[in-house]
Amino acid sequence: MKQSVRNNIIVMLLIMLTVGSLSIFFGGGTEDSLVYNEGRPWNYPKLIAPFDIPIEYDSVSAKIIKDSIDSSFAPILSVNEDIKKHSLTNIQDSLNKMTGISSSYRNKVMSITQQLYDDGIIDNPTKTMIKSKHIKQVRIINDQGNESHNVDVSEIRSAMEAYSYLDSVLNLNGSQSKELIRLFYNNLSPCLMYDSIKSKSLLEDSYNMSLAPRGVKLTGERIIDYGEIVTPQTYTLLKTYERLSQERNINTQGRRFSILGSLVVMFLLMFVLYLYIRILYPTIYRSLRHMVFLFCFVMVFVSLVYLIAHLRSGLMYLIPFALVPIVVTVFFNIPLGFFTHMVVVLISSLVAPEAPDFIIMQFLAGIIAILSIKGLMQRSQLVACAFLIFMCYTITYGAQYLVHNGTFKGIDWHVILYFAVNCIVLSFAYFGIFIVEKIFGFTSQVTLVELSDINNPVLQELSENCPGTFQHSLQVATLAGEAARKVGANVQLVRAGALYHDIGKIENPAFFTENQSGVNPHDVLQPKQSASIVISHVTDGIKRAEKAGLPEVVRDLIAQHHGKGKTRYFYNMALKQSATGNVDPAPFSYPGPNPQTKEAAILMMADSCEAAAKSLSLPNEENITNLVNKIIDSQVSEGLFNDSPISFKDISEVKASLIKRLLTFYHTRVSYPDDVKVEKTEETTIVDEEIMENDSL
Repeated sequence: MKQSVRNNIIVMLLIMLTVGSLSIFFGGGTEDSLVYNEGRPWNYPKLIAPFDIPIEYDSVSAKIIKDSIDSSFAPILSVNEDIKKHSLTNIQDSLNKMTGISSSYRNKVMSITQQLYDDGIIDNPTKTMIKSKHIKQVRIINDQGNESHNVDVSEIRSAMEAYSYLDSVLNLNGSQSKELIRLFYNNLSPCLMYDSIKSKSLLEDSYNMSLAPRGVKLTGERIIDYGEIVTPQTYTLLKTYERLSQERNINTQGRRFSILGSLVVMFLLMFVLYLYIRILYPTIYRSLRHMVFLFCFVMVFVSLVYLIAHLRSGLMYLIPFALVPIVVTVFFNIPLGFFTHMVVVLISSLVAPEAPDFIIMQFLAGIIAILSIKGLMQRSQLVACAFLIFMCYTITYGAQYLVHNGTFKGIDWHVILYFAVNCIVLSFAYFGIFIVEKIFGFTSQVTLVELSDINNPVLQELSENCPGTFQHSLQVATLAGEAARKVGANVQLVRAGALYHDIGKIENPAFFTENQSGVNPHDVLQPKQSASIVISHVTDGIKRAEKAGLPEVVRDLIAQHHGKGKTRYFYNMALKQSATGNVDPAPFSYPGPNPQTKEAAILMMADSCEAAAKSLSLPNEENITNLVNKIIDSQVSEGLFNDSPISFKDISEVKASLIKRLLTFYHTRVSYPDDVKVEKTEETTIVDEEIMENDSL
């Protein structure tokens, strides 16, 4: 199987794994009914009202309203006029039959009894129910049900209370008292009856009037977002939605399609990222390590976003989204960092509260992050970056709140606290960058800056054992760094590579011209032996770099700074010594490979030109220009740059940069006759300082 096909399969599997892992947070989406609870997150995609839904009171509010109605509700008591008339008639007849009772006393008894019935006499169970429910008033209606009036419960009595009242008022005693008591006991019957049917109907009407919908959730409005907490109000709205859906015969197929649509969107966004890298960055695309890192990074980050949103969507403000463009920009480039950031933001917006506001906020934060860490070289830049992003979040959130509410009143200050925590975490992104470097073998700008410190043990050893090579490396670093800046290459990478490109010479410092002091050991060696020693500084350098733990990109520059070129001096010497004039070039050729990157090509040109320029007896502009053109044109004609993405325009700009910088290295100086005495005036002091400055160049 071809490597490119294998890489494609692995990346596609990563994309499918990402989408599959995120589908877990949607609860599968295959059940026929929604499963949710109050106080727990909503585990489905954003739910939009497919029709107008009345906004009803939640269970807690409804109970409060019902309790209030119950406490003031007056139950209905119906008057039975037949019982009332029959009881009064029997009492009247019984009184008329009694002897020894005066007419005035008889009238008094009937008047009091009539008043009791007018006030109302109820049965004992109804009286007990009224007392237990602390009812203060009842509603009394006549037999026809067309007249009603409210009565205070203190004005109506049970049969026993009526007996007690009659006893206290009539002062029953003597022989007649027993007859009166028996008369009342046999004829005093309750005339008020609790009407449970009418009371229940009236109570339900009161409930319905007080619990009428408070409003309407219009078609197309958001009901709830993924990850939001199901509040009592939302719970009631969801129940209403389910009930109305069943009444309208709306099944759950639409919800399943909604989940499927969300997963398709995720896949498309990930696939677009894959195509973007494949088309615009083929070098990154061909590196399985780079592709695995990018898609694993996106997968892990987005899964973290969905997990936090699953717990509570408001906590998404704690997530440092700006970490994505920072990490990708540090290890790759700005366009890829921003594009990856937007893919992550768009996928996350599917579960973010107020998605449009979320996208705008993260878009601005990503721009700020990229601009503030461009050319990251110091940890302090991350702290400044985090502060700027905090300000961006805070200002954007305030502006969006003002747009939606027209005032800052009621703003949630907890969100600002979340922003602060977010940016504190972001300021420690350096540790994340360090971990990525160790796991995937990448190299950040910060690491390259640290490697460029001449106090590094490897460079210290080079300066002590090979002082000439060390000086050569410093000058090559200056030349290559300036040229890299001109053509938009990685300046820090070129400088670091230039400082370490000749560390292999530490093994045999005396065999290299810049370290010799009068004695040349090559004079007693055969050309082939000398070539082998010179060529070995590349392989020795790679071994030293591996032992010192130098990054792979620096080791690549060491391996490629001579490419597959020849040691021409010894090769030509071998040709002169050969009787046939034919010499196998292989022993005189460097192992390569040829430069694979723009930085490696620049290092090769700078290294060759700096070394050759030292041999010029008259390093004027014409000679340096001819030398640079001759060397680089020779390298081009040999095809040493064929594997590098460097263009002819870049090569032309590199030539110009090298010529300009070499002229500053080897500029001519003003000569002063030995016999001329120069007085130390203020003007001559200035001239001397200028000469010293030129010497330092």
